Amino acid sequence: MEEYMKDQKGRLVPSDMVKPVDKARDDLVQSITEEGLALSEMLKDFKARALTNIRAFLDLSAEQYHVEMGGKKGNVTLVSFDGKRRVLIAVDERITFDERLQIAKALIDECLKEWTQGARHELKALVDDAFAVDKQGKINTHNVLRLRRLEISDEKWLRAMEAISDSITVTQSKDYIRLYQANDKGEFDLISLDIAS
Repeated sequence: MEEYMKDQKGRLVPSDMVKPVDKARDDLVQSITEEGLALSEMLKDFKARALTNIRAFLDLSAEQYHVEMGGKKGNVTLVSFDGKRRVLIAVDERITFDERLQIAKALIDECLKEWTQGARHELKALVDDAFAVDKQGKINTHNVLRLRRLEISDEKWLRAMEAISDSITVTQSKDYIRLYQANDKGEFDLISLDIAS
């Protein structure tokens, strides 16, 4: 019975027509990716177990003070008794802005129009940069949120900052686990769980 190998276009090619080097490459790639998929599953399981255990520990720790921790916990660092190992949990929230961001931009533009009569164009460019979009059409949230730190008491500006605050929506929250171990110098090295590093 003739055996076949499927090519990249989904066609079945008789095995005896496939060059030995192509078969060897296919075997190598299949073998490495199978092992990688198994490791990926192990890392996923490890992360889930670690997060469950850490949350259980945080609840246990809170019980010592008769406090019930509700909802998702924020960033936390746990340190071993000897101080040589650390586990850091970081929560990364992805935020987007709704239509009120455009309202804020219009208010800021009005402020700039009033403030910059006769002033240099670079001032307007700085604010415009905060609202610039990247290649995917997304606004850099850090640049927009940085505007809220400016101490400006103008009523229109304050309304714009309120519109920015009101326009924020958390679209995704992701937990990261980072493990560290002290080296001979007492500095903490990241224990890499990333195959790329």
